[in-house]
Amino acid sequence: MIEGTGYTPYHPRWLRQRVSTYWWLERWPYFVFIMRELSSLFVAWAVAYLLLLVRAVGQGASSYQQFLVWSATPLVLAANGLSLFFIVLHAVTWFNLAPAAMVVHVGDKRVPGSVIVASNYAACVVASAVVFWLLGGGR
Repeated sequence: MIEGTGYTPYHPRWLRQRVSTYWWLERWPYFVFIMRELSSLFVAWAVAYLLLLVRAVGQGASSYQQFLVWSATPLVLAANGLSLFFIVLHAVTWFNLAPAAMVVHVGDKRVPGSVIVASNYAACVVASAVVFWLLGGGR
């Protein structure tokens, strides 16, 4: 020790447990957390796919037909199926997380988390019904 400073030149290292690379496989909530984070890659794929579709439609009928042929390949079908699964997972985990992300008060009372979750699902159902109605011709 250097006199009067309280400093030791040879400070001992703290004992730290090594964390496994697969720590997220140890508990279900950790696994779901990592899958939700991974879902962002599939959301990005869905956006890219949609942009490619819009581009193909904008370039004419032959380009659109080529896009449809490409979209029917097994790799693209598998990517879109996996994307659907992960996008649903992302939406469900976000809806269930919403009460922690936003606190709603009506007057002096806090709205229960179950009401916030239920309202998110209801809004999703209503929005989906409107989209299906519009795609069905609006009849």
